[in-house]
Amino acid sequence: MLSTETYTQRRLQLKEAMGSGLILFLGHDESPMNYLDNPYPFRQDTSFLYYFGIDSPGLAGLIDVDGDAVSLFGDDATLDEIVWTGPQRTLAEQGARVGVAECHPLSKLEEIVGEGTDSGRIVHFLPPSRAEIILKTEKLLRIPSSDVAQCASKELIRAVVEQRVVKSDEEIAEIEKALSIAADMHTLAMRMSRPGMKEQEIVGAIDGLVSSQGSALAFPIIFSKHGEVLHNHKHVNTLEEGDLVILDAGANSLTHYASDITRTFPIGLPFDDRQQQIYETVLEAQMDAIEAVAPETRFEDIHLLACRRLTEGLQKMGLMKGDVEASVEAGAHALFFPHGLGHMMGLDVHDMEGLSEDLVGYGDEAERNPQFGRRSLRLARALKPGFVVTIEPGLYFIPDLIDQWREAGQHSDFIAYENLDAWKDFGGVRIEDDVLVTEDGYRVLGEPIPKAIEDVEMLTTT
Repeated sequence: MLSTETYTQRRLQLKEAMGSGLILFLGHDESPMNYLDNPYPFRQDTSFLYYFGIDSPGLAGLIDVDGDAVSLFGDDATLDEIVWTGPQRTLAEQGARVGVAECHPLSKLEEIVGEGTDSGRIVHFLPPSRAEIILKTEKLLRIPSSDVAQCASKELIRAVVEQRVVKSDEEIAEIEKALSIAADMHTLAMRMSRPGMKEQEIVGAIDGLVSSQGSALAFPIIFSKHGEVLHNHKHVNTLEEGDLVILDAGANSLTHYASDITRTFPIGLPFDDRQQQIYETVLEAQMDAIEAVAPETRFEDIHLLACRRLTEGLQKMGLMKGDVEASVEAGAHALFFPHGLGHMMGLDVHDMEGLSEDLVGYGDEAERNPQFGRRSLRLARALKPGFVVTIEPGLYFIPDLIDQWREAGQHSDFIAYENLDAWKDFGGVRIEDDVLVTEDGYRVLGEPIPKAIEDVEMLTTT
């Protein structure tokens, strides 16, 4: 939990941005795996966590903008529950830790919200991500469940997004705690991955390391010798000498701020010539993109810079051809780089995308390009000091995509299809770091995690 003052100031800032009405935040409940007493690990609703900070199920928060009041709703643990869970803080004790003095039983929420709606007051709420919260919203606000998402307050979404996109020093410190765990995750994987091991062995070791530090994964681990599958959560392959693997993994701090790091490394041997060429091309694109991070620079422009660097590298290898600018403008590079350069990061690893990916990443100043590859760019807007973004270029050889484009003659002026058959078994390379936009440029967050070829090989071949 952050400081009491932090949560108090966050709510005050939101109240000032909203002007009037009631602001409702419904916390998450336990989610059963198969029955109520066997739940998944609890994860609080991120917006509730941001404004109220309490990481416990069965809670709700209400901000009365006009009445200048903040209330917390929940039920104290019964004696029967304490037998199973041990002593729990009372609702009043939890409220005091985040600066909320007015606490009510959960049953009181429907009455208070109902009084507000009956008197014609606007109740602002954010789009829920879970079905049970949609049903709660339906009951509280008398909105059909099918209409809940579209009835979410656009004014509140905008206010929350603009408040949360800029990270405070306190938040940056939490992200760096998460990055410290991520550094251990990646160096452990590099040291232990050897021929004959199953991918799942590495994933299990990483997961165990995270648990041993009292943390949790920021997202399901991506670890695979089939790096051409962008989000490959299957870990069934046996590692063989000379394989190239992608590890995309991060952890949370204890306050749930995320880290998101990707490294690519060889198994048992140094990078071979092909692997080294692709790897160095991706690394150069990443380093140039990081160097371009600065306030007021459009992230889409940084993405396009990385696309040009990747295209130039592929041309040197005889895999692309023609004018680089024209090639990137046409989107030919997306055969090898079909995703965006990065995204916002914070309490959510893809920060606030559950509220509105377009509003978070584009705002009112940019429009999403429908072109293949470009349409997957999650962030395009001009950067501001306090933004935390990922920079993660990659090159991938996806056999089905290559075959489809070649059959259609797509971008044949820019793609050397005659040379691609020898590369269809390559897999992929991605390199990712988390970057803070500062007043005068950028800072790569966290301790350095090996990515220069000689540093990677020192861990993976000794």
